[in-house]
Amino acid sequence: MKLKKIAHLIALIGVVGPAMAQEAQPQQSQQSQQAMQRVEITGSSIKRIAKEGGLPVEIITKKQLEEQGIVTAEQLIMTLNVNGNGSDNLASNADVTSGAQRGNNGASSANLRGQGADSTLVLLNGRRVATHGMKGSAVDLNSIPFAAVERVEVLKDGASAIYGTDAIGGVINFILKKNYTGLEAQAFTDVAQAGGGNIKRVSVVGGFGDLNEKGFNILVTAAHSENAALRGNQRDFINTFQPDRGLSVDTRGAPFANLFATTVGPSFMARTGGTGPTIPGASTQTYNGISLLDLPGGAGCATIDGMGVYDEKLWDTASAKYGCAWDTGRAAVLQQPVSSDNGVIRATMKLGTSQVFAEGVASQTTVKKSFSPNQVSPSSLNFPASTFYPSTGAAYNGVVNAMVAAFPTLEANRGLPLAYRWRCMDCGNREIETTTKAGRFLIGADGPIGKFDYRVGISRASSESQSTVGSGYNYTVALGAALGTGIVNPFLKAGEKQTQAATDLINSTSAKGVVLYGGKTTLTQADAAISGELYMLPTGAILGAIGTDLRREEYAFNGDARAATARPAILNAPFDDANALLHAQRDIRAFYGEVMIPVMKSLEVTLAGRQDHYTGFGSTFNPKVSFRFQPVDQLLFRGSYNTGFRAPSFNQLFNGITESPYAGKDLADPAKCPGAKADSTKPGCESITPTTVTGGKPTLGPETAKQATIGVVFEPSSRFSANLDLWEVRKENTIDSITVATLLANYELFKDSFLRDSAGNLIGVDQRWVNAGSRITRGIEVGARTNGKVWDGVWSAGIDGSYLLEKKSRANDNAPFGASEVGKFTFTGDLGLKWKHTANVSFKKGDWSTALYNVYRAGYKDQVLPGVANGLVKPSNYQSKVDPYSIFHASVSYGGIKNLTLTAGVKNIFDQDPPFAITYDGNTGAGSSWEPRVADPRGRSFNLFANYKFI
Repeated sequence: MKLKKIAHLIALIGVVGPAMAQEAQPQQSQQSQQAMQRVEITGSSIKRIAKEGGLPVEIITKKQLEEQGIVTAEQLIMTLNVNGNGSDNLASNADVTSGAQRGNNGASSANLRGQGADSTLVLLNGRRVATHGMKGSAVDLNSIPFAAVERVEVLKDGASAIYGTDAIGGVINFILKKNYTGLEAQAFTDVAQAGGGNIKRVSVVGGFGDLNEKGFNILVTAAHSENAALRGNQRDFINTFQPDRGLSVDTRGAPFANLFATTVGPSFMARTGGTGPTIPGASTQTYNGISLLDLPGGAGCATIDGMGVYDEKLWDTASAKYGCAWDTGRAAVLQQPVSSDNGVIRATMKLGTSQVFAEGVASQTTVKKSFSPNQVSPSSLNFPASTFYPSTGAAYNGVVNAMVAAFPTLEANRGLPLAYRWRCMDCGNREIETTTKAGRFLIGADGPIGKFDYRVGISRASSESQSTVGSGYNYTVALGAALGTGIVNPFLKAGEKQTQAATDLINSTSAKGVVLYGGKTTLTQADAAISGELYMLPTGAILGAIGTDLRREEYAFNGDARAATARPAILNAPFDDANALLHAQRDIRAFYGEVMIPVMKSLEVTLAGRQDHYTGFGSTFNPKVSFRFQPVDQLLFRGSYNTGFRAPSFNQLFNGITESPYAGKDLADPAKCPGAKADSTKPGCESITPTTVTGGKPTLGPETAKQATIGVVFEPSSRFSANLDLWEVRKENTIDSITVATLLANYELFKDSFLRDSAGNLIGVDQRWVNAGSRITRGIEVGARTNGKVWDGVWSAGIDGSYLLEKKSRANDNAPFGASEVGKFTFTGDLGLKWKHTANVSFKKGDWSTALYNVYRAGYKDQVLPGVANGLVKPSNYQSKVDPYSIFHASVSYGGIKNLTLTAGVKNIFDQDPPFAITYDGNTGAGSSWEPRVADPRGRSFNLFANYKFI
C-alpha cells in the first residue's frame, strides 16, 4: 500500500469503521465539565486540559474492552496496531525454546513499534511495576489486575526524557479505578465453537466513602480468570505434513522408532561408524534414520496417528529417504492454560486540598506449558550403548528381517543391538508449570500547593517465578536402564500398546514434580514531582515540571533449584544452572524537568530532559523537544524528537555460557560455500549442525536511540476527525544475540564468532550478546473517526492503522544496512507486517448498543525450506506469500434491566482460520502451519459479559 493509498483511505473513512482506540480527545460533553480541571496525560509530567496535548496517545476505555470480549492484558496487546508482532505471547513460546526465549516461561510482554519488550515501558497508575521474575527484563502482562482497569493509555512515542531511559518504543499505562463507591460483580465467559481454549473470568469491585463528600475512599477488587488449553490436534489447520505447499517436519523422533547408525558403539545399522547402509547396485548413497514403515512393502508412516513420510527433498537430506517424521505442531498447546488471581486494595484520604493514599496490588499466575513428548535417542551421547534395544526376541527378529530384505548387506550385522530414535508417547507430553507471584505496595500523596501540583510516592514491587516439570520428563539414567531391558518396545505398529510391565517401567523413571528453577525481581522506588504555571506570557502561561526518580533494581535466579549434591540428570529438562545468579542489583538516580512554552497563541513548544545515573554505566542525559501548532481550530500539527538509552539487563550481562546443538538443515560452512545456504548438489555446501554458544557478556555497553515523530490532526467538524503520524526510531549499539543465519551471511565481519577444530572444520558459533550495529524502523500511524445521528440513535465509525515503511539493520558499523525486513518472515523477534488496522462501526439507541469490529493483518513473504530454496523440489501448490489475516467481531449490549448490564458477542464471525504459513523451526521443533505472532487459533467463539451493581 502506497502513501497515497493511505491518504485515500483516510478520505473514505466514513464508510470503513472506527478505531478501537480513540485519540486522547474527550467528547464535547466532557469538555465543559473539564474546563477548569487539568489532568496528567501519559507522556508528560505537566498537568493540562486533556485536549491541549499534542502527543499521539490512544485511550482505550473499559467499555471498548468489554465490547470486544477482551479480559486480559495479553489479549489487548495483540489487538494494538502499534504493537509489534514479536515472540512475546504465550502461543509463540509453546514448544522447545532456545537462546533469549528461554526466560519466557509463563510470560507475555508488550512490544511497541517493534522495539522489543525490553524497550517498552509498562506502568500501573503511572508508576513502574517489577519485571517478570523469570525473564528479569520486561513486565509480565499476566500480572496486571485487568478487572480493575478503568482505561488504558498508550503513548505512541518515546518517553525516555519523562519516564526513564527504557521507554524507547513507548509507554502503556494501565489506569485503575479510583474514588469508586458501590459494589458490583462481573462474570465473563468466551466459548470456542470448535472446542478447547475457553476463557472465563469473575470479579468483584467494591468501594465506600467519597473523597469530595466524606474525605475518604476505600476500593477493593478481586478477580479470578482462566484460559483453558487449546491443543494443536483440536484444529484442522494444524498440519505440518503439507509438502505440496513447501512444508514438512524435520524430526525423525517418531512414535514408531527410526533406526540410526551411531558412533557411540557397535550397532545393527553400523558396525564401526555412523554412515548407514547402501542399496547394492543402486548408488553409493548411504541411508540413516530408517523406519520399517517407509521401506518398500512397509505399512506406511501415516498408519500411526501424527506420523508422515520424512521429506528428504524439502530438507535436502538424501540420506533420510526412508525415514518417518512426526508432527510436533499437533502435539503443542496453542493456547497455554493460564489461571490467574489478583486483587487491589486502595485507601485514599483527603487532607486539606491533598490526597494521601496507600495501594496494594497482588497477583498469582500459573501457566502450564505442554508440548511434544521427548525424543529418546540411545544413539546419542545421552545414553551408552548398553541402552540399545537388545538383540533377542521376536520384536528384534522382525525389525532385522525387514531391514535385511531392503539392505542385504546388513545381514552381517545380525546379532548387534538396535540404535534408534523414538518419540516416547507413553512418557506423555512434556509439561512445565510456571507460577509467578507479583505485587506492589505504594504509598503516596498528591495535590495542589498554590499554583502548583505535586506528587510523591514510595513503593516496593516484586515478581517471583518458579518452574516445575510435569509429565513427560524422565530421569536419564533410569530411563536408559529401562530401555536396555528390551521390555519397552519402540517398534509398536498401529493398534499395538506397550505391555503393563513396560508402562510401569517407564512411569517409574518419571521426574514429575522436580523444581527446575526460579527467579525473582525486586523494585524499590521513590519519586516526586511538582508542576504548574511558571510565568504568564501574552500568549498564555508557561507551564513547567521538575521531578526525581530513585530506584533500586534487584534480580536473582537459580538455574537448578535442587541441592548441588542431588542433581541426577533429567532427559532434555531445560535446567539453566549455567545462568544461575545469586544476586545482582543496580541503583538508578534520575532528575528530570519539562517546560511548555506558548510561543504563539497557536504554537506551543515543550522541552524536556532527564539525567539518569546507572550503577556500572555512569550518567546519561536524554532530551526531548515537541511542538503543537494549531493555526486554525480544525487543523493541528504536532511533532517530537528525543533520545533514549537502555542499559543491558542482568541476564545479558551475567548469564553463563550455554552450548546447544543446531539441528536445522539449512546451513552450510560460509568458508566453503558462498552464501552459506545448504545445497547437497554443490560441493562444500553440505548441511552443517554446529554447536551454538549463548550467554551474557559483562563488558556489554548500553544501546542508544534517536527517534522522531511528526503528524497532523484534521477535525473540520465535531462529526469527523483524522490523524496521521510519521515516526522513525534509530538504534545504535543494539544489544543483540545475532542469529546463526545472520552470522553466516556476514561471515567476513564475524569470523571471530566461528569456532573451528584443528583441521579447520566448523564446530561452533558464538551467539553471545553483543553491542552490534544499528537498526532503523520507520512507519506511519493513521486514524479517523466520524459519527452522526440516525433512527433516533447515534452511530460512529472509524479506523486505526499502522503502515510500516522501513525495518532494516546492519550487523556492525562496518557493514552496510541489509535488505528491508518489512513483510519478510523471521524466526524470532519482530515480524514486520507492512499494514495493520482495527476498524469498527457502532450504534447506540436508548438502552441498546451494538458494535462491529474488523482486525486486519497484512500478508508477508513466507519462510522457504532448503529444498525449495535451492531448486531441488518445486511443490505443486507452493506460494511464496502468506495471505492477509482479517477477522470480524460483533457485540450487542443492553442496559435496560435495573443494575444489570449484559453484553453478548461473537468473535471471528466468519470462523476464519489463520492463513497457512511455514513457521516450522527445525532447530527447536517449534511452530507448524500457522503464525502465532499474527493470528488467533481459537476460531469462532461466543462470549457473554454480565455486570451487576448491588449498590
